[in-house]
Amino acid sequence: MANKHTIILMQTSPNRATRTFMDYDSISQAMDGICGLYERKLKELNPAIRNITYDIADLYNFIDGLADMSALVYDHSIPAYLPYDREWIKQRTFQHLKKLAH
Repeated sequence: MANKHTIILMQTSPNRATRTFMDYDSISQAMDGICGLYERKLKELNPAIRNITYDIADLYNFIDGLADMSALVYDHSIPAYLPYDREWIKQRTFQHLKKLAH
């Protein structure tokens, strides 16, 4: 799954003006980006805490709390982007964090 250009589409609130996207060179980088987004939000909400920890359930709650989140992953075999939903993103972030922990 390396080097599969990945676009994360997200909407942070019901307001359509909050729609945005982030693009990455790989699925792994995209999962890092989602974790980083959550970590920045935690720091914003807890500016006095130096070392913030969280578990996978916290990250899942963050992802589920967004109005929308999906991914488009480029598949070289069919030269097109394949869509993936929020559940796929949660599974991939879990796999990614598990890999980083070992």
